[in-house]
Amino acid sequence: MSLQNAFLGSLVGDAISMPVHWYYDRNALDRDYGDFDDYLPPRNPHPDSILWRSTYDPVGPKADILREQSKFWGEKGAHYHQFLQAGENTLNLKLSVELYRWIILRGGYDLNGWLRRYAEVMLSPGWHHDTYAEEYHRKFFTNYARGRALNSCASADLHIGALSLIPGLLAGLEALDITDPSTLIEHAVSLVRATHDHEYSLRAAADYTRILIHSCDGTPIRKVLSELPIPGVSVSKFMNWVDLPDRVVVGEKLSTACYLPESFVASLYFVWKYHDDFSLALLQNAKCGGDNCHRAVVVGGVLGIGCGVPRKWLRKLVSMEDLRCDLKAVKGLSL
Repeated sequence: MSLQNAFLGSLVGDAISMPVHWYYDRNALDRDYGDFDDYLPPRNPHPDSILWRSTYDPVGPKADILREQSKFWGEKGAHYHQFLQAGENTLNLKLSVELYRWIILRGGYDLNGWLRRYAEVMLSPGWHHDTYAEEYHRKFFTNYARGRALNSCASADLHIGALSLIPGLLAGLEALDITDPSTLIEHAVSLVRATHDHEYSLRAAADYTRILIHSCDGTPIRKVLSELPIPGVSVSKFMNWVDLPDRVVVGEKLSTACYLPESFVASLYFVWKYHDDFSLALLQNAKCGGDNCHRAVVVGGVLGIGCGVPRKWLRKLVSMEDLRCDLKAVKGLSL
């Protein structure tokens, strides 16, 4: 398996979790979506939405990344992803797709060039129709509007969303035959540092990349997790928890929230427990609520390599058609 599978797995995982993203009331999650086993569209109202008490006032045109979506900030019950369809990706993973395409179609990668592209698409009216943009985007573009260079706009963000673009980056580099492990780790960490300049985010970026590289080498994921020193990961704890309901492990033993490093550990618990079942891992992760979309980047990325991505999920993944249309002429690359 290759890093292309990690990329596709991350997109599938995000799309599965999208309608139940940031549900913390699991009874409400069950009431609204039931015991689902397929992509679903989001529905309003979202009982745990914090948009009603959230504000973002752009300091200038270079900070106006919400545009037509800004009117929903301050509205009670507005779903974070209310205008997405079943099988569609959230903003962070849409950016991962854009990064992958940009690398392939340019035939190369450089961080400053990507940051220019990031600014271009985020400031293009209609490029995305997601209602929510994470805090790191808002801080980045506030800094940009205040005159900072694009490579100096990062904030000290420690959310697991920091890892969202790594699978797209690594798959793009692999497609260009850039596969040296130290080079891949260096690019992944520098990409994350450009938006999430926090030691927890940078450590998670390096560890996630190492896990993907070892998985591509054919090392079983349970062996990888038992051998790599990853903060907070204890295989003995995972073994003790394996018979507990997932909502006890991720909800009581570990938080469902977005903060690193615990959110990364929670992701790797699903990877460890469901090491041989891609679909079940992502469905169980989604049904635990919280920041399931960004945990799914890790779960889907690792198990996309270890298990492969079932065709069922790729057929209805909205991003697939765009990827095929844009990349069908690239010799040797098939999605």
